[in-house]
Amino acid sequence: QIQLVESGGGLVQPGGSLRLSCAASGFIFRLYGMNWYRQAPGKERELVASITSTGGSTRYTDSVKGRFTISRDNAKNTVDLQMNNLKPEDTAVYYCNTQRRSVDYWGQGTQVTVSS
Repeated sequence: QIQLVESGGGLVQPGGSLRLSCAASGFIFRLYGMNWYRQAPGKERELVASITSTGGSTRYTDSVKGRFTISRDNAKNTVDLQMNNLKPEDTAVYYCNTQRRSVDYWGQGTQVTVSS
């Protein structure tokens, strides 16, 4: 059974940093790309960052380029999202995601709140 468990969210002041982590199990992690999504209140879920199976290529939505970094450790079956220079508009629930045979798998989400 595929499981994704996020951790690392919390309350941070504008300009601060957080590191999210996602622990994956139930599939051969090193073979699959991984994604981080977020959903703010009243808004649709959006793709924030993606990383290929080997970690050799990453992609980001424009609003986080230069501030967020996605990385993975295939020995530990984890994918992280380092978030720097956080802004109030980054406030959202952040979800770890992968796709297998066209099916989306999601974690339970972790809340990130950026506020002074």
